[in-house]
Amino acid sequence: MTDSADTCAHMQISLDQHIGRFADKVFDWEAFPANIGYAELARGQMRYIGGGGSPKVSDRTTLPPTHFTLSLLEEETGTYAAGHSHEIEESFLVLEGELTVGWEKDGSVIEATLGPLDMVQNLRDVPHGFRNDGAQKVLMSVTVDSGRPLPPHNVFHPAQVEGTVARAFGARPGCTVREGTLTDSPLHTLIAPYLVRFADSHQITEAAGFERRVYVGVGGAPATAVRKELFIIPPGCAIMAITRPVEEAMLVIAGALVVGWQSAACGVERRLGRHDLVLAPMGQAHYFRNDGDVTAVAWVVIGGVDADDFVYSTAMERVAS
Repeated sequence: MTDSADTCAHMQISLDQHIGRFADKVFDWEAFPANIGYAELARGQMRYIGGGGSPKVSDRTTLPPTHFTLSLLEEETGTYAAGHSHEIEESFLVLEGELTVGWEKDGSVIEATLGPLDMVQNLRDVPHGFRNDGAQKVLMSVTVDSGRPLPPHNVFHPAQVEGTVARAFGARPGCTVREGTLTDSPLHTLIAPYLVRFADSHQITEAAGFERRVYVGVGGAPATAVRKELFIIPPGCAIMAITRPVEEAMLVIAGALVVGWQSAACGVERRLGRHDLVLAPMGQAHYFRNDGDVTAVAWVVIGGVDADDFVYSTAMERVAS
């Protein structure tokens, strides 16, 4: 085997080791030990990067985290996550269904309903929870902005407070405010910058012909640890390889993408389908291409807050595997 062929073979192995396939995973319905035995708190976790706030940090099916974790959560109708807090920021991006989220302060709670591609960035040390009041299950992507976050700190678990208070995320009777009302209230002021709806998200059209929607970062919710964006990639769109000084995760939400890694010697590629993920380590030149006939959508998490010093340019030629 030539040196070039050997380099490409090793790069292909490395790329494969940095891909999480939806088809290879299952939802873990016992990911959060404090919820076991409480049917109303049941939710399934599918881990892609790190433990995602669960104690399952040694799960060999998940990719090693650096600056953040990423998982999918599935929640059935009528269930909820009791009020809890973290030492670091955490975001929920709704993929399917409708999710009610709540933030608590001094016995009052503000609630908001998120639809598909809406996101909330939960602040550190602010008690928050979520509930499925809809007619179908909720599927969402959860990103915790630390490579190995501490377990959530439960403050309004049904083991701690009466069930109706737990379901209301800690609100006393009559102390729940709906987002969009009482807009001058301290609770509304608290949550407003961190609630990003797809319809209102900051849009950037790149030279390569795809659209970026900024959720966390300049133009979106304030970023303190990582950036989060939605890429909308039409058929035929391809970019030249980019290299970041931090890691980048790309989770395909809709459609399919070809993703590739590139070096001076060669390039290697793989196809990602819906709910497949690739994690590009810092310094690894990587690119994507939409060879399909439908628009692809991808959730992109970048392990730092600094702005990029490059633009996304149209690929002039394809890199063969």
